[in-house]
Amino acid sequence: MKSLFKEFFYSFVLTILSIGGAWIYLGFGAAITVAILIALEVVFSFDNAVINAKTLIRMSKLWQLVFLSVGILIAVVGMRLVFPIAIVSFTANLGWRQVLDLALNDPTHYAHYLGAAHLTISSFGGAFLLLLTLYFFLDSDREILWLHKLERPLQKIGGGLWLAPLIATMVVVVVGLLSSDRGEVLKGGLSGVVAYTAIHLLIAGLSRATGKDASAKYVGWGAFVAFIYLEILDASFSFDGVLGAFAITNSVPLIAIGLGVGAFWVRTLTVYMVKNGTLEAFRFLEHGAHYAIFALAAALMFSIFHEVPEVITGTTGIVIIIASVISSRKFNAARALASNASK
Repeated sequence: MKSLFKEFFYSFVLTILSIGGAWIYLGFGAAITVAILIALEVVFSFDNAVINAKTLIRMSKLWQLVFLSVGILIAVVGMRLVFPIAIVSFTANLGWRQVLDLALNDPTHYAHYLGAAHLTISSFGGAFLLLLTLYFFLDSDREILWLHKLERPLQKIGGGLWLAPLIATMVVVVVGLLSSDRGEVLKGGLSGVVAYTAIHLLIAGLSRATGKDASAKYVGWGAFVAFIYLEILDASFSFDGVLGAFAITNSVPLIAIGLGVGAFWVRTLTVYMVKNGTLEAFRFLEHGAHYAIFALAAALMFSIFHEVPEVITGTTGIVIIIASVISSRKFNAARALASNASK
């Protein structure tokens, strides 16, 4: 417990200051709202932390520090405040000052404009996250399998670098053609496919150019591209949470504070996983995170046609990840038992 408190000390302090500040300046109700938003962000973004850890483990301590410092500023100020304002400004054809005024003084109309951008955001995030899971499950070199009957056939399909983008593009086209606004859906979805594919190929190319294998550290431009990838990934996870937060409160400052502190917890959790070798200790945790992300991608795509409560996607993800942890513990126990029996 002492070690855990040390690892998450700044997260605890930031949480206490945020909830306490909301209580002092805005009242008890605001403090409760901030606490709920922090908890929701942490619980529903656990799969994000697992995927982040997979990339962060290949980054130097310097870049891990950048991820926690500069990255958290981008996550809080950029993705949970500036990015939504920019999206509303672009889709509603309003000036950013006008949008900022709406966010601070007329949050109901701001939430309306933000919801109007839902099709573009959901198609982008859905395609981006779908492609992430496809590259994982179609990887023929992956040695560890969790659900063998499902994952082995996908591995045999393989497809290298081209099949995953092709499948994601086909999904986006079908969803776009069936949607009420095919232009917005196709624009957002295809942008998500292009964005993830470009980053994936760039990281792979930089790794080959520097002669690095799959377990080597990212350096130079490779580390920078990996950092940008983590930030775009965070955006794909977080924006739907911003929309969902308006179901709890219309106060943009409270949403920014609550989700921002939650994002800091998620990033600290990512670093904790890297330091303590969590992915190695729980061999199926990464698989569980990818299944959870696939469920989120499917929910984002489905939300283009019908609203999907965030509690459903969040709960589904948590259940899948818990199942992967239980399977990992059973595997470790069986292996330890076999090892003892052989001595």
